[in-house]
Formats: sequence, structure tokens, C-alpha cells
Amino acid sequence: MKIVIVDPSRVVQKVLSATLEDAGHSVACLSDGLIALDHLRAHVDVDVLVTSLQPHGMSGLDLVREARGLCGARRTLYVLVMSSSSEQSTLVEALDSGADDFIGKPPAAEELLARMRVAGRVAGLQRELIRLATIDAMTGVLNRRAFFELAEHTPRSAADTVAIFDIDRFKQINDGFGHATGDAAIVAVTRAAVGHCAAIGRLGGEEFGMLLPRLSLKDAVSICEAIRHDVEALKIDATPRDVTLTCSFGASEWAVDESIDEALKRADVALYAAKSGGRNRVVAAKHSDPREGVAKLEDGAARSVRRATR
Repeated sequence: MKIVIVDPSRVVQKVLSATLEDAGHSVACLSDGLIALDHLRAHVDVDVLVTSLQPHGMSGLDLVREARGLCGARRTLYVLVMSSSSEQSTLVEALDSGADDFIGKPPAAEELLARMRVAGRVAGLQRELIRLATIDAMTGVLNRRAFFELAEHTPRSAADTVAIFDIDRFKQINDGFGHATGDAAIVAVTRAAVGHCAAIGRLGGEEFGMLLPRLSLKDAVSICEAIRHDVEALKIDATPRDVTLTCSFGASEWAVDESIDEALKRADVALYAAKSGGRNRVVAAKHSDPREGVAKLEDGAARSVRRATR
């Protein structure tokens, strides 16, 4: 595991790091709580924070609280507080501040390593829970909720785009060849898409969203075209014959001053145009497109027509 030790004593740092490194862990030693927070921001793969209550720069309890806020609900971090005080109030305050465990200072080597084994087990369980909460089980890409959370936290630039795509005539595939073939089609299309874009989410059924930060609309269209060609080459084993697939795409600029919902609605309008124009194509919607198209698409009847013509 990757462990950060925060303590003002160089001696304590040296003793603890030697014990942990001998056990195969990677250790970074720091004396200042503020520097430790910067380290946690820059190194999202840190597994464990071990801190005393009196680091330089800020109190250990403040460090614990800030570290917890920094990690949020989508990042695992096991926090172990060290203190030479045996007062019950100190233990309670540390746990209430966000610590997972408490250990005496200086800790015995055997106890410290045992606590790290506990940290490893807990962190592993937390990572699995996060995976189950964020990943679509069938395709392995982000689920709808995680996709929108990623969009909210994506650093914005002057050239950001989004896209929506789905499988053409998917209902016919399900009805004609069975749901197992439909599932296989969804998985195959996902695999074709992830080779071109890392930020993909399954928005529902056979519909997917893509975040394309720092890419122009022209570049986004090129990526969609590449996926479209790869999907065309797919063949799904089925009875009585193999199934070929096509996808339709809508791409849109994502202005800095607008929400992901607004950009995706415009991309959805473009996807509807791709469907109406014959499917198996990419349509780009410019940021200046009239919002009347969005309003029409939001109308329930229009949305029903789109799904019926897939």
C-alpha cells in the first residue's frame, strides 16, 4: 500500500517508515499538515494516512477532517491517528473527526503492521463498494449516476464537447434474436467505443454518453466517426444468422457557462437528427443551435417517436 506518515519528529518518521517499508509498503514522510494535504491532492492513489495530533502547520484533527473532505465518497483513504495520550476524549474526538482507527505513540511494530493489514482489508472492501456503485455491471463503463458526477468534476476548458450515441434498431435485435444477443451487442459496441474515449457512461438501455474535454466539435465528430466505422465491422454470433450493427451519434459543444444537461440535450437533438436522416451517421449540433429543438425533444410525443424509429 501507499502510506503517508505525518509527524513532526524525524525519529518517529524514520522508525515507522522502516517498519512499513520492510513489510513491502511505499511510504512518504512529512512533518507539515498543510503539505500533507497538498500531497493527498496530488497523489490520489494514497491508501493510508497515519498522522499524529501535533504536526506542523495545522492540528492533526484538522488534517483528518480536511483529508476526509478532500476524498469525498469516491476515493478510499484509511486514516490512522497516533497519540501518546490515553484520554478517552482524545480517542472520541479523533474518531468523530473522521479517523478510522487510533494507535498509541510510538506504536509497537507488530501492532502497526496489524493495523495496516486491517487498513488493507477495509480499503479493499471500500474500493469494491465504490466500483459497484459507479460501474455498469454489463459493460464495465460508468453508470448513469457516475457519468454525471464525473461531468460535474471535470476541469473545464474553452474547447469541450460531449456526444450521445445508441444502437440502431436495437428493439428489432432484441425481438428477433433474443435479449442475450441484445446484451452481446451492447457489450460489443461498448468495447469498440472505449478504444476511442475513456469517459463513457451507459445512460440507459443501449444509449451511451461521452465526455470529450479539450476537444473541438470537429475532433469529437472524428472520434464518433471512428467508433461508427468500428461498430459497422462488428458481427454478433446469433441464430439463424450473425447480426451486424450500426450506431447513430449526436455531438455538441459544451460551453464553459452551461451545465452538462444543457450540452447533452443539444447532443440528443443531434442524435434525433441522425436517426431521422437515415441512421448510421454522426450529426453535430453547434452551440448556436436554437433551443426550440431542445424543447421539442423534451416533449414526450417526440421522444416516443424517436424510440419507435430506432
